[in-house]
Amino acid sequence: MSLLGFGTSDRRPAPLPPEIGFLARQGFDPGRLAQAAALARACGSDAATALIQADLISEEAYYRALAAALGVPFLAGDLRLGEDTRYPDSLVAGIAPLSPKGSLAFHGPRTVRAPRGAAIAALLRTGTRSAITTPRALQAAVFAANPAGIAAYAADTLQRHRPDWALEAGSQAPRLAIVGLVAGAVGLVAGLIPGAVLIGAWTLVQVGFLAMVTVRIAAVSVEAEAAPEVPLPDTALPVYTVLVALHREARVVPRLVAALSRFDYPVAKLDLKLVIEADDHETDAALEAAGLPARFEVVRVPAGLPRTKPRALNAALPLARGACLVVYDAEDVPDPGQLRAAATRFARASRTTACLQGRLVIDNMDDGRLTRCFAIEYAALFDVLIPALASWCVPIPLGGTSTHFRTRILRELHGWDAWNVTEDADLGIRLARAGYRVGDLRSDTLEEAPRTVRSWLHQRTRWMKGFLQTSLTHARSPRRTARQLGILGTFCAVALVPGTVISALAYPFLMGRAAYDFAVFVWNGFPAPGGFWANFPTGAAVTLFVAGLLAMLLPAALGCVRRNWFDLLAFVPWMPIYFLLVSLAAWSGLYELVRAPNRWNKTEHGLARTSRTGALRAE
Repeated sequence: MSLLGFGTSDRRPAPLPPEIGFLARQGFDPGRLAQAAALARACGSDAATALIQADLISEEAYYRALAAALGVPFLAGDLRLGEDTRYPDSLVAGIAPLSPKGSLAFHGPRTVRAPRGAAIAALLRTGTRSAITTPRALQAAVFAANPAGIAAYAADTLQRHRPDWALEAGSQAPRLAIVGLVAGAVGLVAGLIPGAVLIGAWTLVQVGFLAMVTVRIAAVSVEAEAAPEVPLPDTALPVYTVLVALHREARVVPRLVAALSRFDYPVAKLDLKLVIEADDHETDAALEAAGLPARFEVVRVPAGLPRTKPRALNAALPLARGACLVVYDAEDVPDPGQLRAAATRFARASRTTACLQGRLVIDNMDDGRLTRCFAIEYAALFDVLIPALASWCVPIPLGGTSTHFRTRILRELHGWDAWNVTEDADLGIRLARAGYRVGDLRSDTLEEAPRTVRSWLHQRTRWMKGFLQTSLTHARSPRRTARQLGILGTFCAVALVPGTVISALAYPFLMGRAAYDFAVFVWNGFPAPGGFWANFPTGAAVTLFVAGLLAMLLPAALGCVRRNWFDLLAFVPWMPIYFLLVSLAAWSGLYELVRAPNRWNKTEHGLARTSRTGALRAE
């Protein structure tokens, strides 16, 4: 059978599915209809979606024709909906009440429908008394009907349903003040404690830090993942939702649209949603100018607080049509085969695998020494540490982008915490507490690193502040959290979330003292007189110094080797200096947690001067 769905000369054309068959009776191009039917059969979707998303017909033209076939009015433009409109229920069901003050109030339908997929064929069989509109027009009308309610839904859903999992909105200053007072009291009392006890306490602190760095060192022993699996056929692939939150990102819109358009995935099974703030007119204009294909949809989130990425994602989550869902950042260039690879992994993984973390790769590493160190840090994290954590089945603070989910489970966990500025790390801990695990997805997404120290510091300050918010959230009931995570899971979660911040805060002081003790050890020799316990503090300091260096250098070097970035190995010794900047960001994050807990430090994109693969160049 040919691509257009016709048989050979001695056979009659294949019948068109009912959801597009009525178009033939209205004079639409039979070749395009047959092409849509063939596309639908090839990927196992409905023909109406294939027809629209392959740009074979405009959405408005299709639904106008559907209304004519049903003998009901077609409503376009500004819809006036009734007070009974509900979000997200009206959009999920594809039906909403019309306002009694509208033009059809006294002589027409009382409801309006925007059916999709199988619902279209059902309406054609049974008929309807509702008016018809397009799904995009219905979405815009529902958002316009109750913007304040939708903004509140996006901001507070987690707090309403699971307050024990949600960050307490507002300042954390009172809680941090108590911590500061306790620390100050301990410092005063320390002056009265015998020196031997203080040395012992300091040694225990060093041992604690040594245990945390052991996680990073142990990750080096985990082998790289095996070759990718044979991908699923098109008919077995699920509908896949792609969410991209954009805020003041007009500069990268052309590159983003081009990158998402290159996915090797059936167009009828793509649900691409670009989520913007309703008052972000610059980005909105850039999207209008981009001439988006039909498979792209723009979701305009009503104004509200907090102004964060997770709030925007929460507003779009109920609209996701896919069984699987992925989140990308505006500057990302994902591998074209990533969705197919993720769908295959989900299909063959256990049901407890709720998320797959793709591998983030810095592509503008040649912009300077800072971006090279950033690229090395990401190679250590995404090519060494996260694959190891996934193989150990322990909690993983997610990367925030290229994170693939089973949509059902993400909704079960009520989406993201809109008040947490590192919502990805928090969601990774919540997944683990709910009994789910995160897998490693060996598929790359190219990213752009900040070029200047100022922009880098703003970004990293937000990350550190969010790690502190996550720590405070899940430490409210430490015994319950530890019971849910298990012994190993609790240890890794502490090491990777609060441990990351505490290590960064203490890094200059702890490593400085350890370096001093190491120098004394080298100069004076070891052991000193006095036996094991007299030498134990110095031994712990020396061990911490060596282990700390290994924890910074070994994963970084191995990540470069796995990436074949042999030219960057010369920059690995710079990582101890780079982590001084990380320490500065941690102190800045602690300060911001008190003064501006919900501030989202925006990272500017589209400023890269170099692109090793060429992917970050303007389209």
